[in-house]
Amino acid sequence: MAGAERYFRKSLKASPGAIDYLKHRGLTGETARDFGIGFAPDAWDGLIQALSPAPQKQLLEAGLVTQNEKGRVYDRFRGRVMFPIRDTRGRIIGFGGRVFGDQTGPKYLNSPETPLFHKGRELYGLYEARRALRRLDRLIVVEGYMDVVALAQSGIANAVATLGTAATPEHFQKLYRYTEEVVCCFDGDAAGRQAAWRALESALPVLGEGRQLKFMFVPEGDDPDSLVRAQGKEAFLQLAGGSQPAIEYLFARLAEGLDLTSIDDQARLASLAAPHIERVPEGVLKQLMGNRLQTLTGLAPARVAGRSTAATSDARHRGPSGPASRRVSTLSRRLLGNLLRKPALLHALPASTRQALLSLQDGRKDALQEQESGTDLFLDIVKYIDNNPDVDLAEILGRWSGTADHSTLVALLGQPAGLAEGALQAEFTDGVDRYLQLSGRADRQKLLAEVRKEPSREKFEAFWTAKRAAGSAADEGNSA
Repeated sequence: MAGAERYFRKSLKASPGAIDYLKHRGLTGETARDFGIGFAPDAWDGLIQALSPAPQKQLLEAGLVTQNEKGRVYDRFRGRVMFPIRDTRGRIIGFGGRVFGDQTGPKYLNSPETPLFHKGRELYGLYEARRALRRLDRLIVVEGYMDVVALAQSGIANAVATLGTAATPEHFQKLYRYTEEVVCCFDGDAAGRQAAWRALESALPVLGEGRQLKFMFVPEGDDPDSLVRAQGKEAFLQLAGGSQPAIEYLFARLAEGLDLTSIDDQARLASLAAPHIERVPEGVLKQLMGNRLQTLTGLAPARVAGRSTAATSDARHRGPSGPASRRVSTLSRRLLGNLLRKPALLHALPASTRQALLSLQDGRKDALQEQESGTDLFLDIVKYIDNNPDVDLAEILGRWSGTADHSTLVALLGQPAGLAEGALQAEFTDGVDRYLQLSGRADRQKLLAEVRKEPSREKFEAFWTAKRAAGSAADEGNSA
């Protein structure tokens, strides 16, 4: 990795186009040097040749090269300005490459997951910030490499960036090792505010004693890079100084569209806020959140905690005849928990898989559901998210507020995800595949039972059509 950085830095000196691009973005040679910025030539094997005789296996494992279906190995980064990513000890663990000029391809390309690099845990610029400042009173989280570099050049050395992913709980755990105040900077548009909500959900479980989380929103059409270049350091710091505490943002977001003079809307806000409060570690912050909820709704903090605890208990222990909620299988619970934390998981499924999942929502009894009638709660929420692509957790909880299933959702949110951001989609996709397999098997068993009870040509053909389509095990056919 160090050899790759040397190659990229040397290549930058011989690339007038890349140098002009960096100058146009306002970067000085000193800043480029301090961050180790380089350039990957637009060649298929430039890095391979430079690192020869390093084995291709090592280059592949490090994420520096890639391999196509025919087995050809070639440089992963080509024709890009390169940003080395360092761990907290200064060792290079990955790279980010940005296109410029008339280059094609994705705007940013990061190293893949490797034994060295896990983007759900790493922060660009953290090493440089610690090196520049003896004490980190505050860390500002921005979106891109150029934001970090531009802010550092303007004298704001305490900025870091996530690496093409939303901030994860692991990111926040790392941030709070080095500071007690984190300010997340977002665009001022709807997408930026949605990103702020996702960051808040990730941060809640790690907001312990003395830890502060704030949000700042740059004007629409700007980003930290353009803002600091156009208006200067003081303007950016003034905006950062007016950051909104994340807990204030939480209550404001949950209360949107509600009339808090109405008892019904007060009850709905309490229902929406309770699971978020429960995710915060015990301590002063959690007590203050309970006090704020009491001010807004009249519901005492103790009752908030009691309600959430009771909901969790109901969801875990009540039998199928209990009135609290539908019983949900272990697989459905896992899928539901992931989907609640990140509704976008549904839309990232392969189109055929998503369609197969939605087709189950046709009134048939779900094989994984232990009720006598009705569909699985997981399928209900899948359908709701499909119909409302921009839905978030607060809206889902609001939609099911006052229903028997609300307690199940609250209980699921109280369970740790236990997965990094990058692994969440793979876990969800695999789980949905398993879900579809089990559902198909149950449908075939139901058809088989009907064949046995009232044999007919139509039912027998329907069974064998389903069996052939799914590639079922031969034991079902033998039992037929």
